[in-house]
Amino acid sequence: MTRRVLITGGAGFIGSHVADLFVAKGWSVEIIDNLTSGKRENVPPAAKLRVLDIRSPDAAELVAFAGFDALIHLAAQMDVRRSVADPLFDASVNIVGTLNLLEAIRQSAARPRVVFASTGGAVYGDSAVPPSSETTQKEPDSPYAIAKLSAEYYLSYYARIHGLDTASVRFGNVYGPRQDPHGEAGVVAIFCGRIIDGQPLRVFGDGTQTRDYVHVSDVADATFAAATTHLPPARRVDERAFNIGTGVATSVLELAKTLCGAAGAESKIEFAPKRPGEQQHSFLSVEKARDVLGWSPRITLEQGLADTYNWFAARRTAASSSLT
Repeated sequence: MTRRVLITGGAGFIGSHVADLFVAKGWSVEIIDNLTSGKRENVPPAAKLRVLDIRSPDAAELVAFAGFDALIHLAAQMDVRRSVADPLFDASVNIVGTLNLLEAIRQSAARPRVVFASTGGAVYGDSAVPPSSETTQKEPDSPYAIAKLSAEYYLSYYARIHGLDTASVRFGNVYGPRQDPHGEAGVVAIFCGRIIDGQPLRVFGDGTQTRDYVHVSDVADATFAAATTHLPPARRVDERAFNIGTGVATSVLELAKTLCGAAGAESKIEFAPKRPGEQQHSFLSVEKARDVLGWSPRITLEQGLADTYNWFAARRTAASSSLT
């Protein structure tokens, strides 16, 4: 019997790669996306798209009665800056939207494995020296990060009290094909566009701030593993949480240099004032995902950046050809 998965946010950057993988693994795939940032063209032909908001009664009804084996919850308000400007909206999507789905499962006979996409940098903040493990003290510095961590606690509550089967994957800075130049993690997409346009690469501050850049195909593999691996019962929130990154700290200047090398370009670096409140150093310990999920990142930064740049360059070429 074919297994069935529902992916929220499946028309987005990460979600569409996750959908591609589930399709390739032989699953029946349905997607919820309100297309605020997701794109129809990202949806695999074999998947069924339902244009719904995760806060809606229709989304709850689908989760409760459609009989899915897994729910991959990627839909989110993902802009840290918007969360600061409008924390009520951020919470309505990232907390209330998640609760809408969890309550639907609680009130039904369905018991899919729920895999929640959290954040592996923002929940830890700058309070501890990286690499951050899953049990590192949490000091979220934005409403976005607070909402993501709050949702993790709700998942843990529903697992302990109501018997739901849940897991959280805390992503590093995900990059790759289909990424929009949106938010801090979109720096790779932004740099690719500026290289193609022959513009300097703008770096905020001195460029020594570090992140854990992980390719989207590795993230899709990890999400699939979190959905399909047998997990022991958990009593605490961190026990079913998994950091998904590379375990390598890369500075913005290193990123720019490596990307220019992959593109065969010599772009200038343009420095801009440091952004207030920006996290300075973040990278993740990924041993737990290796030991429990059997997952490890496969793609080096050099390989991943070359793959990403080539995708953006091909897209630009195709767009130019369609205009001639």
